[in-house]
Amino acid sequence: MNQQTTKIVELDVRPHLTKKLEPFQLIMDTVKELEVGDIFVLHATFKPTPLLGVLKMKGFVNKVERKEKDHWVVSFVNKKYKHLLDIEESSLDVELVSSALSSDEEAIARESKTISLDNRGLEPPQPMMRTLAALDRSRPGDRVSIHNDRVPVFLIEELNRLGCPFIVDEQLDGTAKVTIHKV
Repeated sequence: MNQQTTKIVELDVRPHLTKKLEPFQLIMDTVKELEVGDIFVLHATFKPTPLLGVLKMKGFVNKVERKEKDHWVVSFVNKKYKHLLDIEESSLDVELVSSALSSDEEAIARESKTISLDNRGLEPPQPMMRTLAALDRSRPGDRVSIHNDRVPVFLIEELNRLGCPFIVDEQLDGTAKVTIHKV
C-alpha cells in the first residue's frame, strides 16, 4: 500500500449556527470530499451528539474537545486511522449517543416499531440531528415519525441519499409531519 498522505480539513459552522442556519448539508458535503486518511475538524457552538452517531455509521471515530462555553471542536477520522487522533478510546463519544437520548425516547425505541419526535420549536440543526439519531437507533422495518415547524428540505435530501422512503404531510398551520421508513 502506498504511503497515505493525511490532510486536515477544517470546517467552522459557528457563524451558520449563530445565524440559525442549518449546517448539516455543508457538513455532509465536506465529509463526502474527504479522502480515507483525512482528519475532519469541525467547530460548532455545541457538542453535536447526533452527528457523532451519523458519522459513526459512515465509519468515523471522533475526539471531542470543549474550548469555550460555545466553542466545541470535534475531530473525525476513518476508524482505520483512529491512531491519528492520539486517543485509544476514540469511539467512546459515539457510544454515548444513545445514553444522551431521553429515557422517554429510549423507551419508545425499545417498546415500539415507531419512534415519534416533536421537533417543533427546536433551532437548526437540532431537528435534523435528532431525527437522524432516531433513524440510526431504529431497526429495519421501523418508522420514525416527526413533526417539524416546516418541511425539512435538508433532511429530505439526506433521506433520498440514504435510500429511506418517507411521506411528507404538510399541515394547515404550516408545520410538517414526516413518516420515515427504515430500510
